[in-house]
Amino acid sequence: MTRTRGSLLVLLAAIGAVVGFLVQIGLGALGLSKLLPELTLSATLLLIAVIVVALAIPIRRATRGRVRRPVDPFYATRVVLLAKASAVAGALVGGAGLGLLVELLIRPVSATDAVWRTVATLVAGVVLLVAGLVAETLCIVPPDDDEKQPPGGAAVG
Repeated sequence: MTRTRGSLLVLLAAIGAVVGFLVQIGLGALGLSKLLPELTLSATLLLIAVIVVALAIPIRRATRGRVRRPVDPFYATRVVLLAKASAVAGALVGGAGLGLLVELLIRPVSATDAVWRTVATLVAGVVLLVAGLVAETLCIVPPDDDEKQPPGGAAVG
């Protein structure tokens, strides 16, 4: 499995920012109420970030700790996929938060509460992105002894 590319995350954050900005402008043009992220969204994203890293720590301890234990490959795969999904979702939510924030800041008058809620969403999205990347790094398993041998080489010993 390959690592999540930074270019993909930057692209997704840019897409999220553009969509967030355009949705706010569109809602305003239609005379509808604009999106205002709740603080519970930020709290939930932060909780997910903590859980993702907590799920990856046992894999790191099993593969790099003093006492090495075998790792359940299905568990490790699930944690890596969750970490990748968290990084992608964090990029999208962080980008959308940035788009909402830019739209709030270009208004002539902005509510302070709305700005802080949007900043909280932006920060929580970035924390989720970073937590996903950290968890993905924690899940790197060192190569087996068989994989260290040159191709076609006989085992020594």
